Amino acid sequence: MTENTQKQAYNRRQIVGLILGPLLFIVTLQFLSFPGMSAEAQAILASTLWIATWWVTEAIPIAATALLPIILFPLTGGLELGDTTSAYGDDIIFLFMGGFLIALGMERWNLHKRIALTIIKMVGTGLNRLILGFMIATAFLSMWISNTATAMMMVPIGSAIIYKMRESAETNASEVSQAESDKFSKALMLAIAYSASIGGLGTLIGTPPNALFAGVVDNLFNVTVSFATWMMFGVPIVIILLTIAWFYLVKVAFRLDIDEFPGGKSVIDDEMKEIGSMSTEEKFVLTVFSLTALAWISRSFILQDLLPGIDDAVIAITGALILFLIPSKNKKGEFIMDWDTAKGLPWGILLLFGGGLAIAAGFSDTGLAEWIGEQMTGLQGLNFVLIVAIITAIVILLTEISSNTATATMLLPIMASLASAIQVHPYSLMIAGALAASCAFMLPVATPPNAVVFGSGYLRIEDMAKAGLWLNVVAVIIITAAIYLLLPLTFGLDLFNYPF
Repeated sequence: MTENTQKQAYNRRQIVGLILGPLLFIVTLQFLSFPGMSAEAQAILASTLWIATWWVTEAIPIAATALLPIILFPLTGGLELGDTTSAYGDDIIFLFMGGFLIALGMERWNLHKRIALTIIKMVGTGLNRLILGFMIATAFLSMWISNTATAMMMVPIGSAIIYKMRESAETNASEVSQAESDKFSKALMLAIAYSASIGGLGTLIGTPPNALFAGVVDNLFNVTVSFATWMMFGVPIVIILLTIAWFYLVKVAFRLDIDEFPGGKSVIDDEMKEIGSMSTEEKFVLTVFSLTALAWISRSFILQDLLPGIDDAVIAITGALILFLIPSKNKKGEFIMDWDTAKGLPWGILLLFGGGLAIAAGFSDTGLAEWIGEQMTGLQGLNFVLIVAIITAIVILLTEISSNTATATMLLPIMASLASAIQVHPYSLMIAGALAASCAFMLPVATPPNAVVFGSGYLRIEDMAKAGLWLNVVAVIIITAAIYLLLPLTFGLDLFNYPF
């Protein structure tokens, strides 16, 4: 038998999901009654249970599941087809699309690798500083390009350094022992995974749940969250979490007794020599990327006065299209960006956004969000900080076993309803959920960067789970504190007021 014939089409988890999803849909729609809930709201609830079940069990690809609202919402009478499909063309989707295209341009001409190596070289190549350099470089890139692409680029660079260190240990050419080499290997790989996830928290395009939050807020409350506002809130969290993660890895989880080993600097120098001097194409991409980022940051307080119709999606698509207009100097007849490269867009993520925004529209338009909020009024007596901490912990646990985008998609409308019920600002609970969805550090399946570094062969599941557990706890504390202390300052809102 070949490997293909032995492989099952569906595993047990998928089979359960395939059956359970439609079953929950039918039972909820036909056999249950919810006092005060409209027929349209019940249709949306039943459909969402089916969609959520398929997302959690990955019965079919999660991006394909995201298309279910287009079928279920109109057929059940929950939401008209036009209102459903319009969610898949929301401006937040084009913001992410533009960001993805610029990121693909960076990857095509190796600019992202140059940025990473430059940051690592600036920080230094002592063991602890080397790990810090990798974390800063990975986090910075993850703010702008896919965390998966960032991790996949950084792991080979890290592996080259680990190989050099292990070579030294095996030949006794340095004071590095095999045990020290193993600890360094684990710390470096986990540093890459953690910083790829943490860095994404800093910008609206850094990780899908952030952009999804902005889209749901726009959909539910008709309020635009600016790129600059999010960065004022997100970047401090990135800095704090990154610092704690670095300190934990090098001083607690994998404490190293030495700080130098021969060859670390030479590996970075060799990598720099390999990519050569900066090409004209890299300079063009860097210029477009820098101007786009500057426009995102300054849009709300400079550009909007000059161009009232501008928003972050317009800036993103403008930056992306400019790359298609600039000819390549070193590849005659080609351009900085071409359509073959653009085909690498993660269309599945964009479909997930559309599905999530369609669900949010269904919750809002049918009154389901309001109904859910009314059922949660019993939580009014609980301490606000405790509620935020519980929500953050639950979302982190959920996203350990399911897609962070799917988790955020399912929970953000519910967070808005809960905020209404306990009369707190909806951003507080929604942002807590969005951030938490990107903070799964324990399992290889939790997030693509975890899977990428686990595939390097330097880690066991026990290593990842033990280190990740404590970082998950830290994430709960930091996110809760940020919601309570930082959110009111950066967003200029009153936490204990429901303004919508």
